[in-house]
Amino acid sequence: MNAVLVEAECPRAVSQRETAVVLFGTGKVGGAFLQLLRTPAGATLRLVGAANSRHQQTQPEALAERRLRERLDAAGDARDDAALLRALNANRTVRKVIVDATASAELAARHPEWLARGCHVVTANKALVGGNLSGWRALQAGRAWSAGYGDSATVGAGLPALATLRRLHACGDKVTCIEGVFSGSFSYLFNHYDGRQPFSTLLREACALGYTEPDPRADLSGEDVARKLLILARAAGFPLERAQIEVENLVPAPLRDVSQAEFLERLDEFDVPIAARHDAAAARGHVLRYLARFDTDGCAQVGLTEVPRDHPAAHLLGADNLFAFTTSRYGQHPLVIQGAGAGPEVTAQALLGDILALR
Repeated sequence: MNAVLVEAECPRAVSQRETAVVLFGTGKVGGAFLQLLRTPAGATLRLVGAANSRHQQTQPEALAERRLRERLDAAGDARDDAALLRALNANRTVRKVIVDATASAELAARHPEWLARGCHVVTANKALVGGNLSGWRALQAGRAWSAGYGDSATVGAGLPALATLRRLHACGDKVTCIEGVFSGSFSYLFNHYDGRQPFSTLLREACALGYTEPDPRADLSGEDVARKLLILARAAGFPLERAQIEVENLVPAPLRDVSQAEFLERLDEFDVPIAARHDAAAARGHVLRYLARFDTDGCAQVGLTEVPRDHPAAHLLGADNLFAFTTSRYGQHPLVIQGAGAGPEVTAQALLGDILALR
């Protein structure tokens, strides 16, 4: 049993290095984060509360159980956010952190409030930083407080995309273009699609492997990519609004409002239009990639794009993400960041990294 997780068993002096943590969300990412707490890298973190959408736990003995995630799925105290925050505030550690591993817009809207109360916030939730500009501005006001805000996991999972962009901006390097493949599901689909098998076959495979959401329309709509582009553009100093981004939804119009079950039965309706675009691109020596692009001329687009075979995105493997930043100092050749940009483990690692970076 990890002694970090059982604070109440033996009162003792609290190390200045120790951090109390409350976790909202015990799904795939939250579950992977719980596993990291049991490694040497999480040795200075004390879990004092955890919750999913229905249940929560604040008892040290229960929090120390290895099957905490599964037990919360089945039972626990009724979800009570106020009680979770009381448990956090009652802890004797100096550093207190709320980890938001959900996709809840309601929960994300509370981030500025928690910062104002002196709690650090670390999140994989894109709803605030990639949402309405008013919410993003409220968060920027919150950054002036003493508490820290870690959002590395909102874009590119464990890749240092946001950190790099913020450093460039802080150093006075003017960003002129942000471009890349920001979705692991789109990356997998178009890295593998070569026209020799129906697109629907590949899409079913991606669903089975867990590369898409249970309802793939959440990925195929392009909205998640648009949010990531908003986050990156804002980090570079451009207060971009969602309405300014042109987003291509790959879901055929007749399938957008049907039930999930019916949608999954009708995936073959993707085959003809995607094949036609693939063949047109191949005739010009190009390949298809689902790209996001923002430049300072005012262009902000997310959609399926033909790229030449010497384009960096043409050589991606698996479900890798790619971020290319063109700036005044990286003008001739963009600064490129590439690697695994999706998956519970790397996303949870980004959450842990943000916590360990707090001061």
